[in-house]
Order: sequence, then C-alpha cells, then structure tokens
Amino acid sequence: MSGTRIQAPRRPALIPALPRATWVVLSGDFVSAVGSGLTLPCLFVYAHQVRHLGYEMAGLVVASIALASLAGNPLGGALADRWSPRRAVIAGLVVAAAGSVALALARPAGALFAASCLLGLGVSVIWPAQDSLLATVAGPAGLSAVFSVRHASFNAGLGLGALVAAAVVSVAHPGTFTAVYLADACSFLAFVPVLARLRLPERGAVEPAASGPQQGSYRQVLRDKAFLRVWALTAFIVTVSFGQFQSSFPGYATRPGGISTRGLSLAFAADMLTVMVMQLVVLRWLAGRRRTTGVALAATAWATSWAVVIAGGHLGGGVAAETAFVTAMVIFAIGETLFSPTLPAVINDLAPPEAAGRYNGLGVLAFTTGFLLGPAGGTAVLGRWGTGLFIVLTLACLSAAVAALSLGRRLAPDVNRIELPAPAGHLPQDDYLTAAAATLDRPGTA
Repeated sequence: MSGTRIQAPRRPALIPALPRATWVVLSGDFVSAVGSGLTLPCLFVYAHQVRHLGYEMAGLVVASIALASLAGNPLGGALADRWSPRRAVIAGLVVAAAGSVALALARPAGALFAASCLLGLGVSVIWPAQDSLLATVAGPAGLSAVFSVRHASFNAGLGLGALVAAAVVSVAHPGTFTAVYLADACSFLAFVPVLARLRLPERGAVEPAASGPQQGSYRQVLRDKAFLRVWALTAFIVTVSFGQFQSSFPGYATRPGGISTRGLSLAFAADMLTVMVMQLVVLRWLAGRRRTTGVALAATAWATSWAVVIAGGHLGGGVAAETAFVTAMVIFAIGETLFSPTLPAVINDLAPPEAAGRYNGLGVLAFTTGFLLGPAGGTAVLGRWGTGLFIVLTLACLSAAVAALSLGRRLAPDVNRIELPAPAGHLPQDDYLTAAAATLDRPGTA
C-alpha cells in the first residue's frame, strides 16, 4: 500500500467553518441588530406618548418603515449590482443612521413620518445588499450556513437590544428615547469604517469591474421562472407565518387567550431563546438534505404552532394558557431555524453574478410583501373570525409544505442541497469519494 492517506469526512462542526470576512460582516449585522432592538419596540410608544400623536397617526409612523421598504429593497439590489454590495451596504448604513438621528430630534407629525421613512429606506437598502455580500464572502458551499448564522445572531442582537431598552427607556424621562435612537444611529455608523477596510476575497466578484458597472436588469430576473416560483412561495410563507407573529398572535393570545403582557413577553422570549440555542444544531442536522425539505418541515412546524395557539385560546387564561402559548412559540422558533438556511440560499444559487444584487433585492421584497400583507390581512380576519383565522393559517402552512416539496422537483439538485463548508484539512463527501477512487487507481497503491 502507498503511504498516501485520505482523511475521511467528518460530521459537520456545530460552528460552521466560514471565512473570516464572513464573521466580520455578521458581527456588524449583530451590532446593528442590537441598535434596532433598542428602538423598534419603542417606536409606537415614542410617537404616541412622547410626541403625542393619536393612535392612528402613531400606527402610520410605524407602518411607514415597512412601506419605505417597497422602494428600498429593489433599490438596494440595483445598487449592489451597479456599485458593489459593499458600497451599497455602506450607503444604506449612512441613510439608516440619518433616519435614527432624525427620529431622535423629530417632533411634529410630518417630521416623524419623514424620519421613519428615511430609517426604513436605509434598512431596506442594507438587507439585499448585505445578502449579496454575505453570499460572496461565504462562497457557494457556505450559503446555507451563513444565512442560518445570520438569523441566530440577528435574533440575539434584537433580544439584547430589547432587554437594554426595557431597563433604561421610560415615558417619564423622554430623554431616554432620544438616547436610544442616537445609540441606534451609532450602531449603524460603527460598522462603516470596518466594512470599508475589510479585505474581501475574489475582488472582481465583489467590486465593480474596471470597465464599468455590471449590466444585470430586473427584466432578466423576472424572466427566471425558477426564481418566480421561489419568490411566490417565500411571500406566501412569510404572510402566514412571520407576518402573523407580531400582530395576530399577540392580539389573539391576550384577548381570547386571556394571558397577560407578562405571559406574552415570556412567549416572545421563548422564541428568541430557542432560535439562539437550536439554530446551529438544526443546521448541522439539515446538512446533506434538500433545502425544500427544510422549507416543508418549517411550514409543518408553523402549522403545528398555530394549532397549539388554537388550543391555548380555549384554556381560559391562567398558567395553562401561558404554557400553551409559550410552547407554540418554541415550535414556531424551530420552524424559523429550519427555514433560515433554505430559500435565501436558493435565491443566491440561482442568481448570475451580473444580477445577484437584483435577485436579492426582489427576494427580500418577498419577505417585505409578507410582512405587510400578514398583519393587514390577519388582524382584519381576526376581528371577524377570531379562532377561525388560526384554522386558516394552519391549513395554509400545510399547503405551503406541499408546495415546497413540489418546488423541490423543479429545482436543479445543486441549487436544492444544503451544504456546509468543510473544516480545513477535510474534504467534502463527494470529493472524498473521488480522491479515494483516484488513489486506488494510482499505480503502487495496492
């Protein structure tokens, strides 16, 4: 036998072996998430109780952030293709910081609307550009891993920011609101110099070519039938899952469900904690499986979660109801961990280099669409049907699971597989088998 030795593939590590640049980008995203956690839960209270707007006007100030995303998501994607993802992210960070400063100083209703739109525009430009940047620095084998880690770290940042806000923000001291909005601005700006100096791999794939900007177009994206199927499934799933999480669920849990705001806070905390604890465990378990299988399992988990919500609504409040709603949010969080490494990674595998930003721009717009349609439709139906809404949501999630499996038969195998980057010194499974065969065929190995 030859002395050549082939190292067998190991089970994927719990912490994915992502490039250093990827962790730097994820760290910046975490810091921004802390800033968002400081402010987003407080915006309605700030507009209503500190700046003295009515309920409807304060609600419109909050909604204007999401409405600005309808323009910001496609714009961020186009800028990522034209300028480069890095420069588009930096532009979004600066605009978002300006929006946070404007909110800290705004007093009339018009100024609050303009400031919230500016913040929403900046954040919505960042999202697709950063997805493109993460896809570039992570590489094809790291797509599922990087979007999973980003989901976990983003939730951790939001949770940490919300905890700090709960400890320091008070309506009795309006200056605390000004302070957290200025801190939010700093969380955006702190990452600008780091990102500007970050050394990125494959410069030609990240920065614009010397001959001029890339020539991708949204028309090119809209001709991609596989992408359109992914887009429609994403928008539908977000509408019946995430789109109900912050609106219909708390409305149902506190009224028919009869739980207190304390119980509701416990349910949301259970969701965030489950994501942080389980995300990387679930990612490792999904390795080697189809991405659409992960989507189907996620949709099934959300159907189960809504079924538990229905049961909790008939328990008459108290500890039993609180336990049911907390359990529902734990199951919901497991669905999140199953979903995060799937459709965003598919979108980036489908995207050609010249239009990667635009693919991400429209891909993120599918999430934005769901976040807008979900609360608007869900709360309207909740007011009429009550429990009937969650029966519809349960059936809708089950139908989404079936649609995901159907989509899996239409995607190329290399686009639909959850891969994790191999640790240094270890070959992926397919490369290991190829190398083993080559070694056996080599003269003198037997």
